[in-house]
Formats: sequence, structure tokens, C-alpha cells
Amino acid sequence: MSRLKVLSIFGTRPEAIKMAPLLKLMQEDPSFEAYICVTAQHREMLDQVLHLFRLKPHYDLDIMAPRQTLFQITCRALQGLEEVIDHCRPDLLLVHGDTTTTFAGALAAFYQGVPCGHVEAGLRTGNPRLPFPEEMNRRLTGSLSTLHFAPTARAKQNLLSEGTPAQNIFVTGNTVIDALQTTVRPDFSFEDNPRLARLLPELAADPGAKLLLVEAHRRENWGEPLASICRALLQLLQAYPRLQLVFPVHKNPVVRETAQKYLGSHPRAHLLEPLDTASFHNLMARAHLILTDSGGIQEEAPSLGKPVLVLRRLTERPEAVQAGTVKLVGTAQEDIFSATARLLDDPAAYRAMARAVNPYGDGRASQRILQAIRHHFGQAPRPKDFNPSRRP
Repeated sequence: MSRLKVLSIFGTRPEAIKMAPLLKLMQEDPSFEAYICVTAQHREMLDQVLHLFRLKPHYDLDIMAPRQTLFQITCRALQGLEEVIDHCRPDLLLVHGDTTTTFAGALAAFYQGVPCGHVEAGLRTGNPRLPFPEEMNRRLTGSLSTLHFAPTARAKQNLLSEGTPAQNIFVTGNTVIDALQTTVRPDFSFEDNPRLARLLPELAADPGAKLLLVEAHRRENWGEPLASICRALLQLLQAYPRLQLVFPVHKNPVVRETAQKYLGSHPRAHLLEPLDTASFHNLMARAHLILTDSGGIQEEAPSLGKPVLVLRRLTERPEAVQAGTVKLVGTAQEDIFSATARLLDDPAAYRAMARAVNPYGDGRASQRILQAIRHHFGQAPRPKDFNPSRRP
């Protein structure tokens, strides 16, 4: 049986986190020759994940530039990938999620006549500009892909409604749950971050103190929406004297300037550099409540039993909303304040959201994806679909 040559392409930290467990498993599987190409759409934050999971790219396009535009990212990624695919000549190209790198990778595979597999396929908000540009990146990648690794049954239905052949869709669960199983530890040390190393023991010693963790960076929230978010956070700090806010601030200058303007001078607003993956996962596990516009955190937090308030009007991940562990609150200051205050003041409301219900995975998504790839090439039976109600 010939080994399958698979080229995986990603460029940002979230992609790397979710691809890491799949790549590690593929590297250990004698059925595959696993190759990695990074565009480095985000350089420093991507490198943190590569180091954590001990992944070494075979190709590094290093395209990141200050204040880069979507036009520049797309063009540089597409041009670089032409040469990479020519050199590697893979049997299959893998992309993940919804970034500009994802779309460029799928388009490059199409141009080169290489089948593309889309990890985390089928997520939809129904609005092509929310989130921007991620929703359209997902749709275009889906149209260009041959294999679709849907994390949930709902994602599969989205693909079927768009005419995707059922035999090319595999419900696998989300690989981020695979990653969490390797990073979250009760004995985790934050010694590399002195500020957290001081803050967390103080919180643990004060039963009435609470940690509010915030992650906000989406392009659609730049400008007034992000300013409104920050004003709500400041109002919460003023209303709750024992609340501690931790906000790892994205590297983008637009995000940094807004966060610093509204929160930089408050003594209980801890504006940190972006955390490495292990630190962020373990900080989530220690937080009382999470506010975010991130997609991945909506998947991760339910497995940790943490309520999440989503700072967006729409989400492509409705499963946790339906399960009751995630709530959409938007970006209006008064809505954010009232929803957060309710969870801080009402233990019953908090407990109702903190149920550790996880519709997104069981830690075996990577195994299903590899079996699905082998199945596509006639080397294995079709894997059973992930079902959150069924124990592995």
C-alpha cells in the first residue's frame, strides 16, 4: 500500500492549534507522508503554537507585513503556494477553518488540480459579511474542496443544503477538543507570565473575587463596536470592586489602541501580550466567565464548564447556544453589561450555563479525519460519524 502524501497549509494561531493534534497523529501513522506549509499570516502567535506542539514546517512563506490588507495576504499566499505545491506534489492538500490562508490554499489546490480537504467544514452564519471575511472564506473553500470534515451534524446539514455530495462529508467532531486534552492541566504553572503568576494565587485566596477573561479581535468589531465592548468592561470593573479583568490583547494595532484607550489605566484591567496556547487554555480553565468574539473559544469553553458571552450578533457555531453554555450578546455596551452582571449576581443563572455540555467533540476527531482520508483513497472503511450523545 503506497503512502499518502498530504500537504497541510495554515497561517494563524487558531488554525495551528486545531491542526496540531491531526498533524502529530499523521506524522506517527505509516500510511502518510505528512508535510506542513505555513503562510505565517500571523507570525509570532503562529510560532508559539509550532513550538508548543513541536511542529516544524517544511515550507514557510513568511508573508506577514505591518498593517497588511486582505488583498496583500491573498496575493502573497497564493503566489507562494504555487511553488510549494509544484515542489511537493501532494496527493491531498488540507486546509482548516475560515482564514484568508484557508481560502488561498483551497484556491491554489484547485488551480493545481490537487484535491483539497477542508477541516472544520460547513460552519455558516447565513450572512456573507458576518463575520467578515471569514464567512465568505468558508463558503468559497467549501466550493473548492473535495473532502469536507464537518465538526457537527448541523455543519453537515449546511453542506448538504448547498449541494455537497453526502459521500464526501464526514462528521468528525472538532480537533480543538483533541488539542485541549493535551494542554489543560491542574498543575499548570504560569511562571513565564509574572503578572498571572501573582494574580491567580490572589484570586484563589479570595472566595469572593472573580476572573473575567476577555478575548476580542474580530475585524468586524474594529472601531465603534470594540470601543463599546471596552466601555462595557470598564463599567463592569467600576460596578464590581472584586472583579479582575484579564484581556490578552491581539497584536493588531487597531485592537491595541482601543483597549489601551479605555482600559489601560485601570488597576484591575490586566492587558497582556497574547498568551501562548497552553497558558490561554489553562487560564480559561481558571476563569469564572469568558467574553469573546472568537469562534474557537465557543468550542473550547463548553468542555471546561465555562459560560461564554459572545460579542457578536451572529455565530456560525450555534450548537453551544442551543445547549445553553453560550449566549450571543452583541457589542452594545448596555447588553454586555446586563448579561455579564446577571451571571455575576445570579448563581442559578451561572450554574445553568456552566453545565459541561460539549457538542463539539470527544477527543477523537483527528482519528476520524485520518480514517476518512484513507477511505477516500480506498485504504480503509468509512469512519462512523461523531455523535455527541454516544460515548466513544
